[in-house]
Amino acid sequence: MYGEKAGIEWHQEEPNDLQFAKLGEAPEILRRPGSGVNSPAAHASRIPAGHPEGYLEAFAQLYTDLAEQIYARRENRKPSAASLLVPTVEDGVEGMRFIAATLESSKRNAAWVNLQSISK
Repeated sequence: MYGEKAGIEWHQEEPNDLQFAKLGEAPEILRRPGSGVNSPAAHASRIPAGHPEGYLEAFAQLYTDLAEQIYARRENRKPSAASLLVPTVEDGVEGMRFIAATLESSKRNAAWVNLQSISK
């Protein structure tokens, strides 16, 4: 996936590695949960490096973070900052807009489609 300032590349065959490239700079490989990974990424890593995380771990992390938010509300306290990184409804809508734009681009022979042109 490429944006105006950087791009990321990930392959299922190497699930612990993410290639990150800023515009005009050499790409770097970020490894889970290794150096260069920020605290939210470390928070979401449930098993040691070398063991790929997958579908079940992703849902376990979501459930853990959502449970923290529920308990915090019940206990009248602020939830941990890391637990607030779960996707929102708005994130889901944006994801669907991205998929719609991808399909539209395919219909147009891989033409660039502005996400803002996709109806909300």
